[in-house]
Amino acid sequence: MRILLFSGKGGVGKTSVAAATGVHLAAQGKKTLIMSVDPAHSLADSFDLEKTLFHGATFDPVKVADRLFLQEVNINRELKRHWKDISSYITSVLRTTGLSGVEAEEMAIFPGMEEISAMMYVNQYRKSRDFDVVILDCAPTAESLRFISLPATLDWYMKHIFAFQRGLLKAARPMLNRLSPAELPPDSYFRNIEELFQKVEGIDAVMENPQLTSVRLVTNAEKMVLRETQRAFVYFTLHGLTVDHIIVNRLLPESVQDSFFAAWHASQRSTLAEIIRYFYPVPTKQVPLFAQEVLGYERLQLMARQLYGSTEDPSAVTRDTPPYSFMREKDHYEVRIHMPFTVKGEVGLFKKNDELVVEVGTIRRHIGLPTTMTSLVPVKARLNEHMLVVEMKEPA
Repeated sequence: MRILLFSGKGGVGKTSVAAATGVHLAAQGKKTLIMSVDPAHSLADSFDLEKTLFHGATFDPVKVADRLFLQEVNINRELKRHWKDISSYITSVLRTTGLSGVEAEEMAIFPGMEEISAMMYVNQYRKSRDFDVVILDCAPTAESLRFISLPATLDWYMKHIFAFQRGLLKAARPMLNRLSPAELPPDSYFRNIEELFQKVEGIDAVMENPQLTSVRLVTNAEKMVLRETQRAFVYFTLHGLTVDHIIVNRLLPESVQDSFFAAWHASQRSTLAEIIRYFYPVPTKQVPLFAQEVLGYERLQLMARQLYGSTEDPSAVTRDTPPYSFMREKDHYEVRIHMPFTVKGEVGLFKKNDELVVEVGTIRRHIGLPTTMTSLVPVKARLNEHMLVVEMKEPA
């Protein structure tokens, strides 16, 4: 099963791009699920399904076309299915603070619950092989990054804290309950956590395997949107995921020649050139601004044709190695950059603000640095089997 993860700044059109990709894959004969993990779901809206404003029809996979299914993960439904003991305990604690029953139940929904629920479904579908492709329509960038970092965080907690915490409370609960203003969590609370972990266990390796999972970043040709896309690219790479396409949405067509849009044309052309240059060698796809809102199956088909033509397979593995990675060594950090067909004398590099700039002949690559490395400077570089390794240290 292939997993395609679509992310980007809010409002760039990633839901429409994800939906159009699903339409195209289903038309190619692949059983496809498009899953929204954004709390503000708009996936069903993009297909213009005639439902009520807060409908529950897509809590489970719903067939919308031949071989095409939608699912919008709903945390209220998931609390009853998978988080019952955890939610009940948190709600009981919140009630002791004076919150009403309804308020306590609402406050018991913590960040991360929806993302973990989505990962449980992805793991379930991967093991059961229910679908050929699962498309994840993610929340805006910050929430997407939390989504991909949760498995590692949960794994660390289970290995280092969970058993100790559970054992300590089991022994001391009777005494501590007499002293605590709220009842301490029962053992059923910990059993629920353990069951949840078992359902997501292994998903981190799946997400980091480029043969199974690819990230598509959707952006617009606007400076502010580009900056967030660059940051997202850095952090997806930092978490070991492979970004294999940048999709630039809503480009003004050349047929629009009204003088009012002249400055927009110039700005978009300049930003598009910067996008192509920055993300090279990751390919960039371009989607025009359509005359009408991309809403409903037929218009999603039109967007799919612009994205993929008639024969391209969006689920194909096009990149199996990240363009660069970040490592921590004993006394320094390293940026490792995949640079095929390059010899040592051709490479130049320097630091510019929060970016490492690498030059090979006439090609220049800008590599955004994570916040832990922005104060460092390059001190040494070596080329090993088409991998450029740049050592970074604090300035002397």
